[in-house]
Amino acid sequence: MPMQIVRTSPIEGQKPGTSGLRKKTSVFKRPHFLENYVQSTFNGIGGVRGKVLVIGGDGRYFNDDAIQVILRMAAANEAARCIVGQGGIMSTPAVSHLIRKRKADGGLILSASHNPGGPDADFGLKYNGPNGGPATETVTDKIFANTRDIDLYKITAATPVDIDTLGLRRHEGMEVEVVDSVADYAALMQTLFDFDKIRALFAGGFTMRFDAMHAVTGPYAHAILEGRLGAAKGTVVNGKPSPDFGGGHPDPNPIWAKDLMDTMYGPLAPDFGAASDGDGDRNMIVGRNTYVTPSDSLAVLTAHAHLAPAYKDGLKGVARSMPTSRAVDRVADSLGIACYETPTGWKFFGNLLDAGKATLCGEESAGTGSDHVREKDGLWAVLLWLNILAETGKSVAELMADFWASYGRCYYSRHDYEEVESDKANAMMDALRAKLPTLAGTQVSGLTVEAADEFAYDDPVDGSRSTGQGLRIAFAGDARAVFRLSGTGTAGATIRLYLEQLETAADKLQMSPEEALENVRGAAMILSDLTALTGRTEPDVIT
Repeated sequence: MPMQIVRTSPIEGQKPGTSGLRKKTSVFKRPHFLENYVQSTFNGIGGVRGKVLVIGGDGRYFNDDAIQVILRMAAANEAARCIVGQGGIMSTPAVSHLIRKRKADGGLILSASHNPGGPDADFGLKYNGPNGGPATETVTDKIFANTRDIDLYKITAATPVDIDTLGLRRHEGMEVEVVDSVADYAALMQTLFDFDKIRALFAGGFTMRFDAMHAVTGPYAHAILEGRLGAAKGTVVNGKPSPDFGGGHPDPNPIWAKDLMDTMYGPLAPDFGAASDGDGDRNMIVGRNTYVTPSDSLAVLTAHAHLAPAYKDGLKGVARSMPTSRAVDRVADSLGIACYETPTGWKFFGNLLDAGKATLCGEESAGTGSDHVREKDGLWAVLLWLNILAETGKSVAELMADFWASYGRCYYSRHDYEEVESDKANAMMDALRAKLPTLAGTQVSGLTVEAADEFAYDDPVDGSRSTGQGLRIAFAGDARAVFRLSGTGTAGATIRLYLEQLETAADKLQMSPEEALENVRGAAMILSDLTALTGRTEPDVIT
């Protein structure tokens, strides 16, 4: 059927954030909204004529319909081939891997990550570049510029493409290849980790629960954990992807993965527990009666990565986002490798990985990964933990106790104030920003401010500078508070407050985070006037 040129006009609210464009599903379903953004993406990357694109999503509501629109538009814009996950399903790290393996020109990922799904919930779309990583700021700026002056988009009027059956087919002159992305991803994991050692661990009676949270990692976890590694059937729970994630919130933290936490702290707890999020790029690690913060997880993986075959020769370096705790800095220092501090957003790690400056990267928001792809990778982190547990023969609790004894403990917590009225959230940040130059020497809540600034990042690879990346307050005694406005929500603004306190005294390594961070939180609340300026007295989520 013929290609159609549809006249349109710019639509407000199409500026991509740190992870593409996220809006309510109902917004994406409005006339021309999705089409405008897809055409702007194609235009922003210089067109797709003759190019190969990878397309997949986390299976959330509207995923399949949106993929059909993208395929029709890719054909109208003369793409050579689209490689699609069977049923439109493909985890974010699997998309990254497939882009790299097939040397594709980029990919489109349909996901709002850890946000809820459904007709009244969230949807998202982001572009990943030829290296498999999220689009750079230069590219997203071009995409946004196109959304502001778009006047037409191209689309075919063809019937839907069969994306449920594996194989190659034609669609309006374009090739559409439907692939089993699980097999490719599982094969990659087998090159990184000692599957024989992990298989022996399970054969020896080791028990585990993996909560896929009704999201995309279910098929991957079934195939790898219960299939290739021999974990008992039933190890993977909530393993079938659901358009609304089973009515839940696919964010792997102690609040939204409460069932897993209850199991791991219960009388019949297995040896090891883990969870992943909507699109498979985040993870939560928990042992029997032992929750591991994402910041500590990155640090432990850095300290023990050499136990896995892919990292046996050591790490080139490590990188963390600025709000992530400084535990990994201490490990990097002991290993004699570089530790890079970047803004939040996985795209900032891409240059470091491509340049060979870093091997492992991580964020406090439950994202960890390595140079095997250019995205964070939830199941990869779980497998590295399993490899370490198999090699050491220790429990999660024992590993953490040993780690804190060696490096000290960075007590850490993140407080999220969600859906704050945007003007109030911005007013709070503006007021605190204005105070920063005068805070040094201030005594508050039993602490003394040593330094305060707004974080800016100079990329050591390309020299680019990113400003306005969060407000930092450092206190004497190795304590810190950081404030950011999150770019991952779809309504209002989310204020994130990050609290950190280093403790090295042997008799203070088993405190509760609430107790250890009490003074830091008190100081942060006083200095920010958060309650007075926003009306919020307590966070919605504490992780």
